[in-house]
Amino acid sequence: MLIDWKSFLPKVGGSVKELAEASPETVGGYRQICAADAQTGHLDAKTRELISLAVAVTTRSDGCIANHTKKAIDLGTTREEIAEALGVAVAMNAGAAVAYSGRVMDAFSAFSAKE
Repeated sequence: MLIDWKSFLPKVGGSVKELAEASPETVGGYRQICAADAQTGHLDAKTRELISLAVAVTTRSDGCIANHTKKAIDLGTTREEIAEALGVAVAMNAGAAVAYSGRVMDAFSAFSAKE
């Protein structure tokens, strides 16, 4: 196992608690944003967790991976559903890298052009 996820998740919670004590407005604002997305009711909780997992992978957030994997399991998400969401994350990351590679080429052209 890469990480002991079951012991890692409470440690993340402890770190967030420390941040909340030091900067309650920051954590309060974050919690407000998290609560707001669920209020629209357009996506069910399971779909939101699958999206969260895909984003957690693309942003490389172990805390989010632990939190949202646990929430997804609690909602009855299957291993196969998670794997499919992760496939989307992989495709998007590769696609984003290709798209942003075009920006590098564009910047190269701009900076190397003789004026």
